[in-house]
Amino acid sequence: MKAWIATAVITVLFFGPGNESLKAQASADPHDLAYYLSRTPFKMQEPTLPQPGDKSFKLSDYGGIADGKTLNTDAFEKAISACAAAGGGKVLVSPGTWLTGPIRLQSNVNLHLEKGALVQLTKDHTQYPMITAGNKSTSIVPASPVYGYGLKNIAITGEGIIDGAGDSWRPVKKSKTTGGQWGMLLASGGVVSQKGDIWWPSRDAMNGEDYLKSLKEKKDATPNDYLPARDYLRPYMLYLVNCENILLEGITLRNSPKFVFYPNNCTNLTMRAVNVYNDWWAQNGDGIDISACKNVVIFNCTVSAGDDGICMKSSGGKKDNPDAANLENILIAGCTVLRAHGGFVIGSNTDGGMRNIFVSDCHFIGTDVGIRVKSNAGRGGLVKDIFVEHISMRNIVHEAISFDTYYEDAPAGTSSLPQHGSDKIPEFTGFHISNIECLGAKNAISIRGLPQMPVHDIYFDNVSITAEEGVTAIDAGALHFNKTKIMTANSPVFLFNNTAGASINEGFLPDGARVFVRAEGKTSDIKVTATSISKPSAAFSIGGGAAKNAISME
Repeated sequence: MKAWIATAVITVLFFGPGNESLKAQASADPHDLAYYLSRTPFKMQEPTLPQPGDKSFKLSDYGGIADGKTLNTDAFEKAISACAAAGGGKVLVSPGTWLTGPIRLQSNVNLHLEKGALVQLTKDHTQYPMITAGNKSTSIVPASPVYGYGLKNIAITGEGIIDGAGDSWRPVKKSKTTGGQWGMLLASGGVVSQKGDIWWPSRDAMNGEDYLKSLKEKKDATPNDYLPARDYLRPYMLYLVNCENILLEGITLRNSPKFVFYPNNCTNLTMRAVNVYNDWWAQNGDGIDISACKNVVIFNCTVSAGDDGICMKSSGGKKDNPDAANLENILIAGCTVLRAHGGFVIGSNTDGGMRNIFVSDCHFIGTDVGIRVKSNAGRGGLVKDIFVEHISMRNIVHEAISFDTYYEDAPAGTSSLPQHGSDKIPEFTGFHISNIECLGAKNAISIRGLPQMPVHDIYFDNVSITAEEGVTAIDAGALHFNKTKIMTANSPVFLFNNTAGASINEGFLPDGARVFVRAEGKTSDIKVTATSISKPSAAFSIGGGAAKNAISME
């Protein structure tokens, strides 16, 4: 099961000290980062780039040996420490295979991987000590392959590769493999679950969840107490917590134990021309998960992942200001997601709040869902002012666009919220989705709000989707479809259930679809304008308790 890497040929300059503001360099070139920064529909501070300095520290000068056999953990630690002690600079990793344990970054250091350099994390899990999950955390986790807590001015650059040895950590579901792949897994060792449906790399990994439950009863548990659960507690591959001024450029990150890149509570993050890869069967193998960060640019990156592709998360619970957001000012442009559970994703953790996200000129190919917005009661919050434009999608497995407030929760239509009551309720509002093209999906658009908190004020403009099924909205309101062309042979093209207000302007009734709009439940105020329908009486359907005047046409 060899990993393949989808790469993009991209040339990006390093904006170091003394360079002018990117926004001042804005041009008409839509492939220029400055162009996108100048077009954000909200005020966004340009991310501050790290300035680690020009001094160089060769890994080989600190005992590093690139033979793929020698463990270089100490060499990385010595080179990085020397670089930081000198005030900053570059730690140079030359071509070759550098086997290592976890690498802890330090402030003012640029870890530079030259073309041909492979940093290969060891599959020996005893090399991953149990540590706290951040400088302000009490949670115990295995050290990540590459990590840093509370740092400033850090970078990972170059054309080299970091491989997280994730195949030695991850369980694999039999349903996600071919017969040959499953046979190879069994032959490689490990253990299989009692039901025979999941392969685990070790017995400790398979039994880890039960062990952690028993550990909860022990007071003052130490990191050593967590060692039997180490294989189960898979680390994030590149994990940054409470860091500032971060640059990732040109590198390839692949084969992670869990999420590939997981910055948490970081400020001023720039990713340029980064390739992110996990096998499609990689359990929890998210590509890029931006969590509660501010001032983030993800530009010209390529992702193929076993879970969500480019995902926004925000936790943090209740705040004095309910309108505040722990994740805000995010620009994603010129990116390609080749396979993932979702191309651009929000959630499921949204309780910290999100706002001001701009996604433009991206391509999603073969993803389960194209644009995926998900949460549920108990981990939801306010998500607003989201702008997604100029997205091209192909061969989407399920929904081209999805809003789901029942993610891994009670089924839609439940009359009351789950046990969380009114705490941490997801609210999706102020989404502007425009200039979208999708060729091939099972469902065009699916919207499922909560009865007590509908998905509301969502704007679709110039959207064209070819799909087996059309648009379904349940527990929603103030939906606006302008020049939205849904090409499906099935009826209805639009189905509204418990939807308070929707407008369809310059709509399209495809050949073969006998019903354009159907209203059910407590649906009201559905308006169709500037739409050519030869037989309006046949094109509209009202049932399931909806009022006879639920739909009107002008």
